[in-house]
Amino acid sequence: MIVEKKHRRKGAGRQAPPSDAPAAASPVSQPDRLRRPKLRLKLPVGTGSGDARSACFLPTRSERPHSKITQIPAALDITVKSGGTLHENLDTPELVEIALRRGEGRLSEHGAFVVETGKHTGRSAQDKFIVRDEVTRDDVWWGASNKPMSEEAFANLREDFLKHLAALDDVFVQDLFGGSQPEFRVGVRVVTELAWHSHFVRTMLVRPTADELTHFTADYPIIDLPGFRADPERHGCRSETIIAIDFTHRLILIGGTGYAGEMKKAVFSVLNYVLPQKGVMPMHCSANIGPDGDTAIFFGLSGTGKTTLSADVSRTLIGDDEHGWSDSAVFNFEGGCYAKMIRLSAEAEPEIHATTRRFGTILENVVMDPETRALDLDDASLAENSRGAYPIHFIPNASAENMGPVPKNIIMLTADAFGVLPPIAKLTPEQAMYHFLSGYTAKVAGTELGVTEPEATFSTCFGAPFMPRHPSVYGNLLRKRIAAGNVDCWLVNTGWTGGQYGTGSRMPIKVTRALLNAALSGTLEGAQFRTDPNFGFVVPVAVEGVDSSILDPRSTWADGAAYDGTARSLVDRFKRNFTQFVAHVDESIRAAAPPGWFDA
Repeated sequence: MIVEKKHRRKGAGRQAPPSDAPAAASPVSQPDRLRRPKLRLKLPVGTGSGDARSACFLPTRSERPHSKITQIPAALDITVKSGGTLHENLDTPELVEIALRRGEGRLSEHGAFVVETGKHTGRSAQDKFIVRDEVTRDDVWWGASNKPMSEEAFANLREDFLKHLAALDDVFVQDLFGGSQPEFRVGVRVVTELAWHSHFVRTMLVRPTADELTHFTADYPIIDLPGFRADPERHGCRSETIIAIDFTHRLILIGGTGYAGEMKKAVFSVLNYVLPQKGVMPMHCSANIGPDGDTAIFFGLSGTGKTTLSADVSRTLIGDDEHGWSDSAVFNFEGGCYAKMIRLSAEAEPEIHATTRRFGTILENVVMDPETRALDLDDASLAENSRGAYPIHFIPNASAENMGPVPKNIIMLTADAFGVLPPIAKLTPEQAMYHFLSGYTAKVAGTELGVTEPEATFSTCFGAPFMPRHPSVYGNLLRKRIAAGNVDCWLVNTGWTGGQYGTGSRMPIKVTRALLNAALSGTLEGAQFRTDPNFGFVVPVAVEGVDSSILDPRSTWADGAAYDGTARSLVDRFKRNFTQFVAHVDESIRAAAPPGWFDA
């Protein structure tokens, strides 16, 4: 009788890379499942008081099966099926071996784990709910991004999740951190029914050191059950897919979706809820450090270039997606990267492309030849939103500390589907706040279920789906930190030029990199700028190594009058969207709106 329970081996902490030797197990054979007798775990749910006694944790082996946890008033009893196996804190090679034996995926010719996620190839944004109770009633910004769920419905959902979990032959557990700065991180215990989901979340979050694992306390448990089907009538949801967060009792339930990215975004939502109370600015951004120690952060939604642009050989990578800005540092929330794979070019993005050829990388919905196991990164037949998850140390110049100094530059990325915005513009602090609250971009095909081509959208704070609190909370934090650090702010369009989507072309990445290098190196400080007539920000007239015509979007259109009409339409969209924030901002930010804001 073998028990698949592992604490991290000595020295196998966050920075220790997994073995690069491919697993030898067959990708098609089914295992003789490892069995164990009855196993009953107590997974208590805290009261939300913040007291250490209310933290959520699984008892250690020595406490099983007779441990009694009396200090937590509300406890979840998780029962592993009699004869089933609990797999705790397994390493990457072990998880890959199990996933292969279970037929969850296959290895590519170079050792990456390739998996198909089914109908859910992106986030199910309309299926995310937050429990509305006395604590969250006034704390959460309720609306399209934060839909309420009743306490009764969540209780029903929790009960049914535990029943589903108790029927499984195998349960996988990972103890991890969300956040790299010790004083601001949260402990997360992730319970999954798929080995590859356990592999994914171990790759994406921050892995504890051996000593940290010994003393690990989980603040938020996550139960992730792709095989679960929600009942809208019983669970108060929209469909069979559910992502539900109870902030008060600190529990996250994810069901009915094989898209692993829901787990990492749920942790992001938690950090966005708890960190502002500690004075930390949570950000949907990538971040890197220049040779002189100058940190830059890149705000942006999926598909705007956060991952691509932060992976720069001349700069040290902090992280590609989620960060916090404290008094002393910019710190990564994660220990891995989650990059879009579709049409990934070895020439344009060599560091990211190289990760597709390594054991330890997970490739979601990437087409692979069944015989040769060769990848086709240009084939979107499975999904436009094909993704690769890999440990951050797979990027050669990644920061060993997962942190950097406070920033000197803020880049706000947008994929403008209308082809109106210039490739780069300098923002005043007030304009930066206006564009941060606006969060304009285009939803890029595949990042959400049902989105098949780019469409204009405004996502406040460049991450509305993940921001539980009112945007003014995050806006005020950002404004304070910009002022304190005298930070330079830029708006960068990675979208379309020469016309809108369908007519124009995507902004060349070489142009974007050249403009960013000029901004971050300080060479634009003495440049000549013109004022954009539509938005009022300033745009450089010329940048060395860049065709000046592309800096003026109107000149790239064949029909200038068509550009003018499209620009007026986009400005109107900005104005209509910003009406929801007018009462929450002062005169200086209202004045940073496009010219004509107060016109009758």
